[in-house]
Amino acid sequence: MITVALITFAIMEKPKSIYKNKPEEKNLMEGKTVRFIYDQSEPKNADGVCGHLTVIGNSEHKASIYEKVVKRALDTILSFCALIILSPVFLAISLWIYIDDPGPILFVQKRIGKNKRYFKLHKFRSMKMSTPHDVPTHQLDNPDQYITRAGKFLRSHSLDELPQIWDIFLGNMSIIGPRPGLWNQDLLTAERDRYEANDIKPGLTGWSQINGRDELGISEKARLDGIYVTELMQGGWRAIKMDMKCFYNSLHVFRKDESIVEGIQKR
Repeated sequence: MITVALITFAIMEKPKSIYKNKPEEKNLMEGKTVRFIYDQSEPKNADGVCGHLTVIGNSEHKASIYEKVVKRALDTILSFCALIILSPVFLAISLWIYIDDPGPILFVQKRIGKNKRYFKLHKFRSMKMSTPHDVPTHQLDNPDQYITRAGKFLRSHSLDELPQIWDIFLGNMSIIGPRPGLWNQDLLTAERDRYEANDIKPGLTGWSQINGRDELGISEKARLDGIYVTELMQGGWRAIKMDMKCFYNSLHVFRKDESIVEGIQKR
């Protein structure tokens, strides 16, 4: 019964989880390759720089059999099992969030998915309702004023990311892949295009995550994501080995993740 219910709900929710039903919701650069144009006359985006994206071509990414079939099958099976096994944890965290700061349990945000398609990413709400919605936490002047008590614990142990297991089950994400950028992180999007890192599904964790996370600059983060894409495109044992390495080296974050950066950092 649980299996049927989950699959039925996923089929119903999948169309709603992607911004494509209205022209104004779709990313006009979906499936395109882009470049970032610096322009000081424009407002700062979520990367903290002024400018905009311009289209320079079409994506030519060729997915391997491992990426298209094997990886998706593993994502579906593992995410389904995780949803069942972790359901008591989901319930306990939900109650804690509501008791600590009444309001929605989940935080939904527009992110960039495969081929730059916008999708709805889910997290456990770790911040107050007054928090700016599309600003990365590390760009807030004083993030502590926004983070709830429950949220501080959830974020330090990466437990706020658990609802993305549902996004994986729906097919909008993968267990391993580049972390999905905000829809308005234009510089990150352009840098990742240099390595075809926008042409694969974003992940719950990935190569750049285990090699620095928030401590990394945008160019370095994109370069590391590119290393992952290169291995994934090889398929076979090289792709499997890379995914296993990313997964294994991500487990420590549930103890305490020291690479999370809260507040504006001086570089």
